[in-house]
Amino acid sequence: MGPTMTLVAGIDSSTQSCKIVIRDAGTGALVREGRASHPDGTEVDPRHWWTALRTAAEEAGGLEDVAAISVGAQQHGMVALDAAGEVVRPALLWNDTRSAPQAARLTTDLGAKTWADAVGLVPVASFTVTKLAWLTEHEPDAAARVAAVGLPHDWLTWKLRGAPGIEALTTDRGDASGTGYFSAATNSYRRDLLQAALGHDAVLPEVVAPAGSPGSTAVPGLSAGTVLGAGTGDNMAAALGVGARPGDVIISIGTSGVVSAVANVPAADPSGTVAGFADATGRYLPLVCTLNAARVFDATAAMLGVGLATLSDLALQAPVGSGGLVLVPYLEGERTPNRPDATGALHGLRLETATPAHLARATVEGLLCGLADGLDALAAQGAVIERVMLVGGGAKSEALRRIAPSVLGRPVLVPPPGEYVADGAARQAAWALTGGEEPPAWQLTGTELFEADPTPAVRERYASVQDMTAPQPQLG
Repeated sequence: MGPTMTLVAGIDSSTQSCKIVIRDAGTGALVREGRASHPDGTEVDPRHWWTALRTAAEEAGGLEDVAAISVGAQQHGMVALDAAGEVVRPALLWNDTRSAPQAARLTTDLGAKTWADAVGLVPVASFTVTKLAWLTEHEPDAAARVAAVGLPHDWLTWKLRGAPGIEALTTDRGDASGTGYFSAATNSYRRDLLQAALGHDAVLPEVVAPAGSPGSTAVPGLSAGTVLGAGTGDNMAAALGVGARPGDVIISIGTSGVVSAVANVPAADPSGTVAGFADATGRYLPLVCTLNAARVFDATAAMLGVGLATLSDLALQAPVGSGGLVLVPYLEGERTPNRPDATGALHGLRLETATPAHLARATVEGLLCGLADGLDALAAQGAVIERVMLVGGGAKSEALRRIAPSVLGRPVLVPPPGEYVADGAARQAAWALTGGEEPPAWQLTGTELFEADPTPAVRERYASVQDMTAPQPQLG
């Protein structure tokens, strides 16, 4: 490490683990990193996140020599605090679906269009506002004790400041935009919607500007006197990490599929397909989420008795359009479109298409058709789509990378595998040091470009059979 190098730390407190990267603030070069696991479950005591952060920091060689720190974390999680700043009950995470009935009730009470116009979202179980409604209905004594509500990144940033009282909680507009009671379009809270869910008002975190700082660290033995960045949600941090700019769409293929666009205009979709989030730079991050993504590859590979690399090889051996064979990949129901009880379906099976190669290609094309529907939904909400960036575990599939531009109808960029949420948080930390209109320009090396002629017939065939996904009948 050179004598003039300034270091910054980016923290990714995700569902599964805490990852910390320490990078050169000027170039973005990785200096060191660490990680620690989180417990399983859809509700977690936030203290586990704090323990994991400290363990990951130790593994990364400590934080005492870094000039700035920023936290990216899983969106939507409900961290409820009492007047003394104590956690009222374990946090309900984004993937805790117990509040689905409350989401339906809130939507019915006000109307989907009213919600979309107010906060850019239509309630679903993942959003914080629905979890507060669940708490009020099922644990009224706990709800009555709630004096402040934050998100995972808000709480961890506050802890790094020494937990100085609930009035000192801070957030950024990116993460706040996923609560269901903050409008990205007006940059303001809708306390009436918070109160409709919780039954009373509460302290909400102050929204810090994208390049702003909520203060300094104050945790002896971990970090003290270090500049803190605003922090943000994981999708917003990932967009920063890959260097996405207006006109870019990021498709993340993991357990779920996420299609998000850096946009200059806010989204307000009354169908609920597009969530009208903000990004971490002052722009917007309209987002579509599908339930079925990389695990569809796992399922087909298991059916064929092959590994994922062989599945990819097989897919590239079959013709474009898989000879008319179409897989509609609703193996876990689907969120986009909203068909929670749907099942997957295979159409166009003939003797000549009953081969492992045809099924492998139909799997890749079917997954991409679902994501292409997400692209269309973003475009309908005003997002300009010039480039598509593929990230996540599913992007390791060579077949997916090569077939994607033909189905999506656009060139596709594939950055190298990386910890893009932590990297984005580190870039935000560097921005807190430098200020300015835009975050520092870090070069992302090793990105591959994939291009192919569009094949609209693949999507047309998929659309013709997409609705034949009836719920599975119960036998016996």
